[in-house]
Amino acid sequence: MGSNAVLGVCDKELCGKTLNGKKTEFVVSNSFYNGEPVSIEELRIKLHEFENINIVGNKAVQIALEEGLVSKDNVIEIAKVKHVQIFKI
Repeated sequence: MGSNAVLGVCDKELCGKTLNGKKTEFVVSNSFYNGEPVSIEELRIKLHEFENINIVGNKAVQIALEEGLVSKDNVIEIAKVKHVQIFKI
């Protein structure tokens, strides 16, 4: 994919919800995250195809960790939900 393309990934049950953390409010916007559902295998492939990725959700972030794309040190939590951004250079 082109370097300007951003892959938005979220756990299905989070789409359209607002996460209220201590200092942060995070909107899991339908307009950004609501696309075609993909299988875990398809997600693993897509994570390697994009240079810019925004991931929210414990399950989705776990897959990025398993794929070696991020370390636990790069993951934040908002209202007990994991979130990470990936920028490949």
